[in-house]
Amino acid sequence: MKKIMLLLSITIMFSNCGTSQNASSNSKKAIPDVSYFANTIAAEHLKDMLYTFASNEFEGRRTGEPGQKKAINFIKDHYVTMGIPSPIADGDYFQEIPEAFFGGKAKASENVLAYIKGSEKPDEVLIISAHLDHEGVKRGEVYNGADDDGSGTVAIIEIAKAFKDAVDKGLRPKRSILFLHVTGEELGLYGSQYYADVDPVFPLENTVANLNIDMIGRIDAKHENNPNYLYLIGSNKLSTELHDLSEAVNMKYLNMEFDYTYNEDNDPNRFYYRSDHYNFAKNNIPVIFYFNGTHADYHRPTDTPDKIEYDLLAKRAQLIFYTAWEIVNREDRIKLD
Repeated sequence: MKKIMLLLSITIMFSNCGTSQNASSNSKKAIPDVSYFANTIAAEHLKDMLYTFASNEFEGRRTGEPGQKKAINFIKDHYVTMGIPSPIADGDYFQEIPEAFFGGKAKASENVLAYIKGSEKPDEVLIISAHLDHEGVKRGEVYNGADDDGSGTVAIIEIAKAFKDAVDKGLRPKRSILFLHVTGEELGLYGSQYYADVDPVFPLENTVANLNIDMIGRIDAKHENNPNYLYLIGSNKLSTELHDLSEAVNMKYLNMEFDYTYNEDNDPNRFYYRSDHYNFAKNNIPVIFYFNGTHADYHRPTDTPDKIEYDLLAKRAQLIFYTAWEIVNREDRIKLD
């Protein structure tokens, strides 16, 4: 009963979030509410980006290789066009990772960083992450990685665009947001490890949470008859408050089915340890890992953009945007248990 009351109270609080920041009814130019910005995340935008990002031209985006260099410039160009700056230096969106860090597995590579500065608590940062790399070319075949993790990459860009639109219309988030595109995930979570362990551009103690997106564009066999779902991993492992916030956001806006199968401590797949959120979780930063599950094209050259469910990808990205919106605009930062 206490948990139900908590969820209801959070939901009521959210019903006022965003609109409380709006102009008064007497204002000549009202500021749109959060749903307006969420709805700018569109299937056609995601499809247009992903058909380029997961094309053969990008050669499977293997860490350190020419296709991966095309990928980081593709991401950078979108942030430049949107007018979203880098936190590293003016015009420098690349966090350089030396070849030695990869232990012989790859050449030197780069994470891509962009951010929106908070209005009231700029030193507190939410990180939204996804990995930009994939398997490259094997035996003459391009492993395009449309779902893994082209879907997460383009979702972040659309989420960033929605936040920038809010800023341009007078609703800057209270906290800062780092849009973090990491390299080297397929080789062993190297890009997120470099950020967390070697060069955290924003101090980890000021990082309020990490929302990590890795494969959100497909439907797995379990949910073929119910595609309105998403696997969530890690949401309650460090912060019950984050878990409850996530549930309340979903209940208020989209009412998707959250599947926690892979969140179980005894999950044999060990997905909690297998994507970039883990390098934040091990540092006691609350995380949520968003995932559609595996499918027949997982880590195969057949993971191509024509198989992505773009309407579903947009809806999942909207959910993550809503969750991020609440995290960065609430009065207190997410608490650890």
